[in-house]
Amino acid sequence: MIRKFINKMLGREARPQRKDAKPVIYTKDKHNIRKESISRCARRTCEDLQRAGHAAFVVGGAVRDLLVGRLPKDFDVATSATPEEVRSVFRRSRIIGRRFQIVHVLCGQEVVETSTFRAVLTREAGDENTDEHGRMLSDNVFGTQAEDAARRDFTMNALFYDPVKEEVWDYHHGMKDVQAKRLVMIGDPALRYREDPVRMLRAARLAAKLGFTIDAKTEAPIHTHRHLIKNVPQARLFEEILKLLLSGNAAECALLLRKLELHHGLLPLLDAALDDPDTGPFAMAALRATDERLAADKPVSPAFLLAALLWGRVEKSLKRHELAGEPTMPALHSAMHEALDAQRESLAIPRRFDATMKELWLLQPRFLQRGGQRPFRLIEHPRFRAAYDFFELRARSGNAPLDIAQWWERFQDVNVDQRERMLVSEEAGPKKKRRRRRGGKGRGQGEGAPDTQPEGDG
Repeated sequence: MIRKFINKMLGREARPQRKDAKPVIYTKDKHNIRKESISRCARRTCEDLQRAGHAAFVVGGAVRDLLVGRLPKDFDVATSATPEEVRSVFRRSRIIGRRFQIVHVLCGQEVVETSTFRAVLTREAGDENTDEHGRMLSDNVFGTQAEDAARRDFTMNALFYDPVKEEVWDYHHGMKDVQAKRLVMIGDPALRYREDPVRMLRAARLAAKLGFTIDAKTEAPIHTHRHLIKNVPQARLFEEILKLLLSGNAAECALLLRKLELHHGLLPLLDAALDDPDTGPFAMAALRATDERLAADKPVSPAFLLAALLWGRVEKSLKRHELAGEPTMPALHSAMHEALDAQRESLAIPRRFDATMKELWLLQPRFLQRGGQRPFRLIEHPRFRAAYDFFELRARSGNAPLDIAQWWERFQDVNVDQRERMLVSEEAGPKKKRRRRRGGKGRGQGEGAPDTQPEGDG
């Protein structure tokens, strides 16, 4: 009785186990997925597991993406086979993970993640596998396909595609939600957010990526449960934020995070970037530029984007140090360390990004120097192109002088002679000519004065 009361107060009521739930099965003529759209390795994995007597389906995001006309980046398989049974079917495979065991099936260069159907935990198991906030700590209990569908987060991610029979199996009305472009949580949203607060971020990311609306019942608990994100381990939280930033829809996602108030205090990296009136436009420009590069299938640098999101902090600290009388470069060094240290108190950025971020920041003042040999040295710097893109984005969003960014754009496109003529004389100043002296005995020893004035001294 007491246990039941505590579970109710903490919201740990178990989701009903649907071991025998029957799916709606959509045959080939009722959906738009064609088996040729499935990777060869994923098809072979399902075929071989089915030949061995197991159920096997392509599942999750790949099915969802194909239904909305997107090309999946990878394909996951869910099966009734245990990891050991999967391993016995495929010679080129390996079991990985402890908290959540899966099998990597290898076909040439392709890897298909293959997982066993998971069970919905009972209330007693839930007590043993959740922390005091309700966050799930382990999830390695095997179950039926219906249970596996029930434990997934959103209805659109609980769709199973059989590439052999070309059928879609739907346990939670996911097909209707996909057609309505609606993101719906399976089960009680408040409980599901307590189990895994990252689901709130995932809801925002997927809604922005797919252009879906978040169902009202799915969205409502986010406003009262967003504080739970603070309980997520920092490494996992950073990984989810990186997915968000590199989703191809980072700008829209950032706006949705603002609407859901998920950025305030909980995600300080985005908090300051979005709310700062001076650098907020630059941060949004960087997000949109990243989205454009991803859409054009161009490489993107997480360090570049992180540097852009933290630039507001760096710049404010830099100005404070300069007002205190520090020279620009020492002030910038201090500002960089302060910004990174402050960020690590809330959400640690892995140190592998530090070097690139610091180089981008340190090169910014050098774009203001357009005289002498300094522009020639800067343009030869290994990070010049990335640093210029950073400066140019700042200029386009009003955070740096636009005329200087345009000068550098021209400077890159002309030859050396033209570059010499472009140098800004008031910054560089004319080079002093060496005084030429006429020869004479005793000259060059520094003794006495010349008999005549050198040429040009008139």
